[in-house]
Amino acid sequence: MKYDYHTYMETTTSTTVLPRAAAAAVTRAERHAPVVVLLGARQTGKTTLVRSLPMLAKRPYLTFDDFDLRVQAEADPEAVVARAPALVLDEVQRARDLLIAVKRAVDEDRSRKPGRFVLTGSANLLMLQRIGETLAGRAVYVTLWPFTRRERLGFGRTGAWGELLAARFARWRDALAAHAGPREDWRAAARLGGFPVPSRELADEEARSLWFSGYVQTYLERDLQALKAVENLADFRRLMRAACLRIGNLLNQTELGRDVGISQVQVHRFMNLMEASYQAIRLPAYSVNRTRRLIKAPKLYWSDTALALHLAGEAEPRGPHLENLVLADLLAWRDVQARRPEILYWRTAVGQEVDFVIETPQRLLPIEVKAAARVRPADARGLEAFLDEYADLADGALLLYGGTETFPITKRVLAAPWWRVC
Repeated sequence: MKYDYHTYMETTTSTTVLPRAAAAAVTRAERHAPVVVLLGARQTGKTTLVRSLPMLAKRPYLTFDDFDLRVQAEADPEAVVARAPALVLDEVQRARDLLIAVKRAVDEDRSRKPGRFVLTGSANLLMLQRIGETLAGRAVYVTLWPFTRRERLGFGRTGAWGELLAARFARWRDALAAHAGPREDWRAAARLGGFPVPSRELADEEARSLWFSGYVQTYLERDLQALKAVENLADFRRLMRAACLRIGNLLNQTELGRDVGISQVQVHRFMNLMEASYQAIRLPAYSVNRTRRLIKAPKLYWSDTALALHLAGEAEPRGPHLENLVLADLLAWRDVQARRPEILYWRTAVGQEVDFVIETPQRLLPIEVKAAARVRPADARGLEAFLDEYADLADGALLLYGGTETFPITKRVLAAPWWRVC
């Protein structure tokens, strides 16, 4: 049987709703803020999540993918937000003045009732110039990334990052042993990605390819046009492909524009839009001097490895795709924390590098990722250099790799299979 993206999405519903790590963050926010905003790429499961939460079960649910409702919102947004005392409003970026009406409704309510509005959107409202209201001081924002590996397996959680940060280096092996999960080849995981439908419900490669083709077409022809931000879709698509071929590399916008045949100004604007729509990820550099972080080139990743492989036309995952899998888990973990840590990379002028650094006010956790099935002490050189530089904030480091054994590769670096942590 052949599948079409739109037909599949219209006729298929999953019989099992898997728990999501972000559910706890939404529930926590709903108890404290008048507005909860759940953001993420299209098809990450935002609607499924909000409709599965018990405290939202009896609320009216309105989606601005509905043309008639969108027309009404453009004509009279106050009437839309006044439909019920509490509402779930889906894809709010498609109704330009809706957030202004939500703000007024909240400000007119002296009680500032927590959880009055739960909004979802497929674009980062804080990054979109056409959205004139961010609900500052009224809303808590939660990001829903594609499935983490453990969410896809039904555990409803992210990796063991919190457990590692809470333990001293000498206890990391015990912490990971308590967090044990099933083995998985990282190449298979990269091909699956984290979008619920292709990762869980489409085992056939042809069906998955058709789904991703439809996803990209919808993203280009509907979502971007709704944002009125791209005048040349062909240029934009070529840039997406070039970006996915450069996963894990430093982002050089001038070089990227030269390769694609567009100006650096266009590259900058298109990259902003990819990031705002939760497709591209620009990972900033770590530095004690926070101002320097802003001027260093970011590293480039994608929100979903399977989509990145499709866009790049690559049949086989590469080492950077394992990095991308780990980063996706880190971001999903970061964005459900009450006090959100930073996820960064570290690179020196002489080329010493660490793939990821978790930064909290009390501690740093450096992480290197190697796709090989075996690793040697030489693979930990970057981590050792980082530990020498920041010995007061980091007592150990983590080397994730494609093998099966957990062991100390140096006195300060623990090597562990990627699937034992993620």
